[in-house]
Amino acid sequence: MHDVNKQNQLIRTWKTFLIRKHHKQELLFTLLLLAALLLSFVQFLNYIELRAGETFSDPLLNIFPPIDLTWIIFSLIYICLITAIISLANNPANLLRALQAFIVLEITRTVTLFLLPLNPPPGMLPLNDPFVQMFGHGQILTKDLFFSGHTSTLFLLFLTAQKKILKGIFLSSAVIVGISVLLQHVHYSIDVFTAPFFSYVAVKLAEQIKKRYFPDSH
Repeated sequence: MHDVNKQNQLIRTWKTFLIRKHHKQELLFTLLLLAALLLSFVQFLNYIELRAGETFSDPLLNIFPPIDLTWIIFSLIYICLITAIISLANNPANLLRALQAFIVLEITRTVTLFLLPLNPPPGMLPLNDPFVQMFGHGQILTKDLFFSGHTSTLFLLFLTAQKKILKGIFLSSAVIVGISVLLQHVHYSIDVFTAPFFSYVAVKLAEQIKKRYFPDSH
């Protein structure tokens, strides 16, 4: 009975939200842009794998040998993503805010990846992402480096979460994943340390874009 009430409340929330024409337009535009971005980004990642890049010595990574933490990394990432989707589904406006910030974040990653071609750190243990491989023809990606997409995505979830407990979970996961990708030598230290900055900028830019192009959707 409780689940039925929650489901009915969720339906009412979305019906109320979508009554306004501006909300429908914003939702449709956001979803179409997200789908186009994800499809093109996968192809872009396959392209950068073929490029020659720069390799540099990272003093932090030189301190310790690589450790395989793949399962910890992806367990945290997908648990956090599922938790965020379930939580945001109850708040359409905040769901849109998070999706729009993610779009800006991925566009920013595309630009930085294009402008700063890097080879993986020496001794890197490949990070086998099952989702990316599913849509990327099974290729293990090694050059999607500056900046860390995994760390920045989790930090973005922290910035857009409304509940204090979720903020704590997402922030802790971002820290653990950031440390883990360094321990596995998947990223250079600058990739991880700059990730929260790009997440913050993405959220702020998305808010400014929303105010300009969807001023009536607040």
